[in-house]
Amino acid sequence: MATVEVKNLEGQTVKELELADEVFAVKPNQSLLWEAVKVYLASQRRGTHKAKNRGEVSGGGKKPWRQKGTGRARVGSIRSSLWRHGSIAHGPVPRDYSYKIPAKMLRGALRSALAAKYQEQKLTVVEQFDLKEPKTKAFAGALEKLGVGRKVLVVDDRSNRNLELSSRNIEGCDLIRHHRVHPYEVLSHDRLLISEGALTRLQESLR
Repeated sequence: MATVEVKNLEGQTVKELELADEVFAVKPNQSLLWEAVKVYLASQRRGTHKAKNRGEVSGGGKKPWRQKGTGRARVGSIRSSLWRHGSIAHGPVPRDYSYKIPAKMLRGALRSALAAKYQEQKLTVVEQFDLKEPKTKAFAGALEKLGVGRKVLVVDDRSNRNLELSSRNIEGCDLIRHHRVHPYEVLSHDRLLISEGALTRLQESLR
């Protein structure tokens, strides 16, 4: 069974934690990860794009010239899609790009993302985020002692106001609760910093 060191915020190893092979020993499934990332990015699209069709462009009530006898092509409105300042034919309209994939696929993608971080040695587990006061400098120092850098996803299993206030001003550092972790967020950060409690709960939900 795989194991991982559990550290404190001073960077000292306090114990070892056994990891579930069903989660961290699997081979990352690239197709599942691709599908999960595509779903996440699609849901972020606002879909507010809009182009005016022929009925929405102002003007063009009068026929520019008579149908026959001028030698020019027939035209019914100056707001034709062929004319400058005219309408847009088959243009974009507001739409919802989001869609869902089966929950089983999403869990499989999350297993693959966590396994990839562990196998690349980019997973760091801390005993708990015990911050006595909300100080960005103190938390940034803890990140340096843990050797995780600043482009890191921090995962905790409980509400921690001091952690929220200490981490929000660090560029590249994002904080999230364990039940809201998405494969895209794991993959989009260089390192994963997770509390022991959050890791235990994630393992239980993904087995």
